[in-house]
Amino acid sequence: MYRYLFTLLYAISAVAIGSDGSISKVNGSITIEAGQQAGDVSTVNGSIGIGDDARVHEVETVNGSIRIGRRAQAQSVETVNGSVTLEEDAVVGGDVEAVNGKLTLQRGVRVEGRLENVNGGLVLEGAAVRGGIGTVSGDIRVGAGSRVDGGIVVDKPGGWGWGKSERLPRVTIESGAVVNGALRFEREVELQVGEGAVIGPLEGVAPKRVPL
Repeated sequence: MYRYLFTLLYAISAVAIGSDGSISKVNGSITIEAGQQAGDVSTVNGSIGIGDDARVHEVETVNGSIRIGRRAQAQSVETVNGSVTLEEDAVVGGDVEAVNGKLTLQRGVRVEGRLENVNGGLVLEGAAVRGGIGTVSGDIRVGAGSRVDGGIVVDKPGGWGWGKSERLPRVTIESGAVVNGALRFEREVELQVGEGAVIGPLEGVAPKRVPL
């Protein structure tokens, strides 16, 4: 009996490696070393680090941060509670999502899908997002040299206090940034647009042109 229980607990907590190279855990962080390849990479309680030049498929955690290294490639990136950082020249073929967590895209990053969270900042530092940006309560900064296709949406908070905050989200589009598609605001925000920024049509709020 005790041997069976020990074996069961070990199986639950240990790393599971699929035939396709996928790696999954329940408790604990996962690191894919630089230059390595793997399938899906997932954990429940733990962070995930994908090394420089590595290639993986889906990257998912529930409670933990995710870091995608320089020039690394992933198909999608998702966490519930934790930040996501995409380092220089990383590429994500689909969406990058979080519920509670900051999303940071460094210079040269390309996200082919959507960048989205509920709470937490969204920062583009000379990065490109093809599928638009969405948030409820997060600040958005589209830095100089960044490009967003698909527009920006800031949704109004839902019921039962989900995503509600007394503080207004701040949306900043710096000079030298481009946002194609509508900027739709379903709640009040603080919007600042650099004098040299290019943006699509606005819905719900007027911009404040400033020398950013």
